[in-house]
Amino acid sequence: MATYLAFLRAINLGAKRVFPQGDIRRVVEEAGFADAATHINTGNVRFTTAMRSRARIEDRLERAFAADRGFDVPTIVFAAGELAAIADTARELNAARPELARHYVYLLKEQPSAAAIEQIESTSSDLGEMIVRGRAAHALLLPGYEAGRVDPLRAAKLLGVATNRNFTVISALAERWC
Repeated sequence: MATYLAFLRAINLGAKRVFPQGDIRRVVEEAGFADAATHINTGNVRFTTAMRSRARIEDRLERAFAADRGFDVPTIVFAAGELAAIADTARELNAARPELARHYVYLLKEQPSAAAIEQIESTSSDLGEMIVRGRAAHALLLPGYEAGRVDPLRAAKLLGVATNRNFTVISALAERWC
């Protein structure tokens, strides 16, 4: 049985897209996955399965979530080792830039093309830098980036289906589950 982590996009953002942690764990297990565990109420879930196809795992989870909730829940899945590598990259990027005010990691459903990576990374400015590594895009924000703005570098629309977590959450998940 392999360990995977799923990141649910756009849940618990208002009264209509509520998906409590206990319900997430229940639906994951009802969908045929084992050992479901969640971390904070932003849609982070770990589970085990004998399935090996990321696309099939995402499809099964998305169908189960939609059936249970009545709304689509885009789901982005990584093997535990993949998330550990993303966390390692995030730590390296942070260590090389001690001046950062914030570090967000966008987790991508699909790896962007070379042309898309070039376009994403070109959104870098005096507010910060975008760096793409595989299926993760790192928003490295400098002091003065306007705290509270969701996408100060205006790169999110270029990423395709994605969800973000801050550096602290990515690090905690990697330490806890990978």
